[in-house]
Amino acid sequence: MMKYKRVLLKLSGEWLANREKKLSIDYELVEALAKQIKKIIAKNVQVAIVVGGGNLWRGASAEKNGIPRSKADYIGMMATLMNALALQSIFEVSKIKSRVLSSLSVDQKIAEPFILEKANKYLEKGKVVIMAAGTGRPYFTTDTASTLFALEIKADVLLLGKNEVDGIYDSDPKVNSKAKHYETISYNEILKKQLKVMDSTAVAMARDNNIKLLVFNIGEKDSIVKTLEGKGKFTIVNN
Repeated sequence: MMKYKRVLLKLSGEWLANREKKLSIDYELVEALAKQIKKIIAKNVQVAIVVGGGNLWRGASAEKNGIPRSKADYIGMMATLMNALALQSIFEVSKIKSRVLSSLSVDQKIAEPFILEKANKYLEKGKVVIMAAGTGRPYFTTDTASTLFALEIKADVLLLGKNEVDGIYDSDPKVNSKAKHYETISYNEILKKQLKVMDSTAVAMARDNNIKLLVFNIGEKDSIVKTLEGKGKFTIVNN
């Protein structure tokens, strides 16, 4: 049984890629994601998604090579829009109704503008809402956008899918075999210990607005479904 009625899932752009096969978007991976989303929707859970663009563009690297930060961030927003449209297309093949809402103004043949009332309407109708282009402003990450959107749509929980890591640890478990896994942790502890979960702006915003966060390994089979059912290994973050 699912514990939540409305969830927001944050997907990193890096997770979408398959570096071994040199694919910016691993379609088999997204198809497996679609199967999970379908199971969740069938249990009357409303799903929103915020997707990053790191598989296509890295703003930090661009800035180091002479591209101004603000321009690099806008290019990154366009990368998230590309990913969102790819997700939508694969979802449609899986018979999942979805809408892409963009924080950047683009032709409505490409994506609709983000309007809260419209997002809520689509969610209530059982459609997956994919938010693209972050906050629409430079200097804000998709972590911050995820937290902002979770607040706006009043999501019961924010799901943060990590690559190859099943929650939050006190150090990198891929490097330190003795790293401690946290079943629960507070936002203040994350900030105090400078743990790499989300950027500090997103963490502080989530803390100040009492958002519940679940951090899990999105690469594991049926990990989203299991996490929402309270099964498997993950970390709960709250105040």
